[in-house]
Amino acid sequence: MNIILETDQKFCFDELGNQIGCRNTLQDAEYERSNSDMPPRFVVGNDSVEDRLTGLIWHKNANLFGFPLSWKEAFDFIQELNNSKASNISNWRLPSRGELFSLVSHQQINPSLPDTHQFENVFNGYYWTQTECARLPDQAWYVHFGGGRVYRGMKHGSYMVWPVAGKKGGNNSAGVRFNEDGNLIFDSRTERIWLNDKKLNMDAATWKEAINCIKSLNSNRAAGFNDWRLPNIRELDSLVDTTQHSPAFAADCLFAATKDGYWSSTTSLYEPRYAWVLYPRDGAIGVGYKPGNDFYILPVRG
Repeated sequence: MNIILETDQKFCFDELGNQIGCRNTLQDAEYERSNSDMPPRFVVGNDSVEDRLTGLIWHKNANLFGFPLSWKEAFDFIQELNNSKASNISNWRLPSRGELFSLVSHQQINPSLPDTHQFENVFNGYYWTQTECARLPDQAWYVHFGGGRVYRGMKHGSYMVWPVAGKKGGNNSAGVRFNEDGNLIFDSRTERIWLNDKKLNMDAATWKEAINCIKSLNSNRAAGFNDWRLPNIRELDSLVDTTQHSPAFAADCLFAATKDGYWSSTTSLYEPRYAWVLYPRDGAIGVGYKPGNDFYILPVRG
């Protein structure tokens, strides 16, 4: 099983951006969090920081070069670090989309990193990943550490570089990941169960309407269950396969229909009138205006 990292979200907000109590809201922050007595996530070395949740080792200085670079220049810079064994490490690399996104906290902004982070010189803007966009190979993915947006940019563009080392995470691609049972799709990698009901091909909804739809599903025990949720943004991201496009879901992820964008239960702390949205055509993570009826729902449980 692959563990889905938490969003860290602690507060709930209405569609106008006002903070409210979380009880019975079905929002991200209503659900249980990890034990606060857990050991520290980040362990500092001389010039590096180990993330014990992912096993990755990041350079402590998040702005080591000092200036933005093109995608090719970013790889050249990483090679220079390895040639010089910077910080006594010779296997630095440009992080993948998933690796860089693993650092994002959806409870923090400027930078959108966990409040326990031990990094220095974090730029509250765009950082390159090594992951190309499957649909548009002249573009690659970046992560914005001002708010947590994940999008793609032209490779000749200039963004920051944050080296990472450590064992690369596997994609557990062996065997069948998704299994369909009637209106349910079971994800063996994350142990989440998604509702695949064609009746959900409703018109686009506002964020509040999406949450109310989930409440209605629970009242009616859709597919026999009453614990459906609007997924948080990391649960939605867990569906993304960056080697695919249109949609950027694994080939055996057979949803009844794929829409242009899906609401998450996670509010954007950058602007609480907005909630995080997954755009499945390429796998981008952006935001949607909560009162706008622009996006769809993909119920989850587990």
